[in-house]
This record gives sequence, C-alpha cells and structure tokens, in this order.
Amino acid sequence: MTEWSRRGRRPGPLYGRVVTSRGRQVAAAPTAGAVGLPSHAVSPLRAVTNRLLFALGLLVLCSLIVYLGRDGYRDNAHPGQPLSLLASVYYATITLSTTGFGDIVPVTAAARLVNIVVIFPIRLLFLVILVGTTLAVLTERTRTDWRIAQWRSKVTGHTVVVGFGTKGRSAIAALRESGVAAASIVVIDTAAEAVAEANAAGLVTVTGDGARRDVLAQAEAARAAQVIIAVHRDDTAVLIALTARELNPGGVIVAAVRDRENEGLLRQSGANQVVVSSDAAGRLLGLATIRPSAARVIADLLDSGCGLDLDERAVTEAEVGRPAREAEGAVIAVHRGGHLLAADDPQAARLQAGDRLILLATAAQR
Repeated sequence: MTEWSRRGRRPGPLYGRVVTSRGRQVAAAPTAGAVGLPSHAVSPLRAVTNRLLFALGLLVLCSLIVYLGRDGYRDNAHPGQPLSLLASVYYATITLSTTGFGDIVPVTAAARLVNIVVIFPIRLLFLVILVGTTLAVLTERTRTDWRIAQWRSKVTGHTVVVGFGTKGRSAIAALRESGVAAASIVVIDTAAEAVAEANAAGLVTVTGDGARRDVLAQAEAARAAQVIIAVHRDDTAVLIALTARELNPGGVIVAAVRDRENEGLLRQSGANQVVVSSDAAGRLLGLATIRPSAARVIADLLDSGCGLDLDERAVTEAEVGRPAREAEGAVIAVHRGGHLLAADDPQAARLQAGDRLILLATAAQR
C-alpha cells in the first residue's frame, strides 16, 4: 500500500507495531493500529549489559567491604582463621543472591552493623537489578500508555500523512520547511521499518492500512485539519479518501495519483486537491528538453529554501478593491472561490475579501 519503489520490495503484512525511539528500533508484538510516539530508547542488549555490569560492580563492592572487615567474620570451615579473599567473595555472592547458608557469619558488632547498614541495602539493590528487565518493561508500557492518552487529549488541527514513502517524506519535508511542527504531523504506514524511521524523525506514527477506518481513527483523523494521501496505488488512494472524508467531513484532503484518469475519481471520493505525479514529472521532463532554463526555475520553486519559493497569504483590507498586480509582493495568481486566476486576469482587476494571493518570494523574504 505504501510507496516502496525506493526500497525495491513490497511491504509486509498490514499490521505490526514498533515501539518509539530516536534512531533505534525496539521490536514489539505486531498490533494493528498501534500508536508510536517519539522517545529515547536503549537497545535490549545494551540494557541487559548495563544491568549485568552494575550487578557485577555491586558484587565486587560487597566482596571488598567484607574482605576489609574479615576479622569480624567466622568461617565454620576454617575456625580461628580470618576470611580469605575467596571466602569474602563467596560470602558476598551468597548474601546478595540468597539469605545465606550460615557457614560464614558476622560475629563482631562492627561486622553486624556493616551488614545492616551497607550489605543489606546492596542486597536489595542487587535483587532489584535481577528483576529490572521486567520492571522496566512494565514501567515503559505504563509510561507509553500515559503519553498516548495525553497526546489524544490534546491533538487537534494536525496533519495526517498516509504513506511514508518518497512522496510522503517529500510532503513532510515541505510541511516542516513551512514551519509546521513535527508534533502536529501523524504518519500512517503499514511497514514497521517505515514507522521506525518516522519515529526516529520525531513524528507520531500509527501502524496499519490507512484505508481502514479504525487505523484512521487511531490517528485522530476526525480532528485533523488536513489529510495527505501519498500511497503508491491509485485504488488505495481512493479508498483512503472515502474513509477519511467519512470521518472528517470538513477537513482538507490532498491526494497524489499516478494516472490522470483517476483524478476525477479521487475528487468524487472527497479529495479537495489532487496531484497527478506522472503528468507533473512528464511535463517537467519535456520542459527541460525544450526550455531548460524555465525547467530550472520550476525545479527551484519545488526545492524550498534554495532560491525562489512560492508563498501564499490572504488579501489585506488595504488591498481589497485594488488590482492584483498592485498588491504587495510579486503576485502571480489569485485563488478565489475554488478557482485560480492569473494576476493579469480581468477578474483579478479588483481584489475581494477572502481572496488568497500566490506570490513569488525568496527564502529571505518569507
């Protein structure tokens, strides 16, 4: 369902979950419609290694404490002799892991005080480390559920991007360059690998098929300001548009299609704007052959922040009634009532309240 031409393979099953991370993927059981939030995570191998090293450090510390106070202990296997280094390590190991066997016992008041004040707290910490993995999983699960609940209670007016392939990434890049915060973008994709990559980029994700109502509901599409459909198949885009429009009657839906013959079908399915990717690429190729300089200008416009950019703003009160060409900035078109008018169109000779001006600008002017 997602655009996978860049990777050269088809996606896996239409379900799966990836626990959130920044740069590292933490695998979890496949779950349809699972929400993932950006967060820092440590790989399981590193987490286990850290716990083992810490537990070993506690064992060494405890052995050293017992050995330094060896005169306060009695070894029933060697009566009358102070504890050896091996016996100290043995006592520390048995004490930390169990309640002890009684073959080595503290007999002086100082040794008993050390066991109460120092050895016993170390033993408790050692036991916590032994069950640390389970505790960490439970804590992380609770923390993740709490963060998702907090996100659901606050998210509104966000952008849902269905498909994290080449088109989806480019759309998100354009949003980010225009000042849209990463926290207000939600990505839907079927592939765990793509979901992990989106999480690593700081985006909220939902794993699943965007054509399914429950998956779009998990992304809170009903409260979204806009839905961007950037999947590989046109028939899938139609299904997603129908479902998204049913959930969100007033939201803006923008979809990409490969073939122009499917543009009308997408609009009938609820899409406000439809971009025909194959036609756009073909026209740019032809223009680059016939008028290469003009093609470079168009390519520059598409590459935001690198030269010329397209900007859009509402007409001001002072500009109402004036010609479009007299408005502030390099106006090239006027959007009025769903129609696009050229700046020199007679209908654009008098700007009206509610018009949107499309301007040429440099990155410094924006």
